[in-house]
Amino acid sequence: MNPTALVDGMTWTDPTCPVARTLDIVGDRWSMLVIRDAIDGARSFTDFQQRTGVARNILTDRLRRLVDRGILRREPAASGRRQVYVLTDEGRDFFTVILAIRQWGERHMFAPGEAHSVLVDEAGRPLAPLHPVDVNGDGVDMDTTAVIGRG
Repeated sequence: MNPTALVDGMTWTDPTCPVARTLDIVGDRWSMLVIRDAIDGARSFTDFQQRTGVARNILTDRLRRLVDRGILRREPAASGRRQVYVLTDEGRDFFTVILAIRQWGERHMFAPGEAHSVLVDEAGRPLAPLHPVDVNGDGVDMDTTAVIGRG
């Protein structure tokens, strides 16, 4: 395997691996937090900076990359004087990834009883834990799956 490869103008760490390609685009903490905050309703540069505390130059770079890769798009704000950032369908599809990371963090990053934020549905109920299933709805895990077609 070539450790990096140029495909369609993009340098990929591992061109045949969907995980590696995804991490090449969103695999740093600031990109993930920008996507998290966009899911939570952040729209303006100021919203993202205040929520994350990221330096302006880093935030500018991450927003540009997320727009360039089709995860966010820029739109004129209602005032017409500024731009806001909106999740594309591709970006909205990232919700499940953020949810999986959140649920893992709830299970493993907090002491029992330690306070943390909670994601709830429209009725205020916590979400059920994600559990991967196969096409028949049967549960799967790392012991019952395999990667095929990898170079």
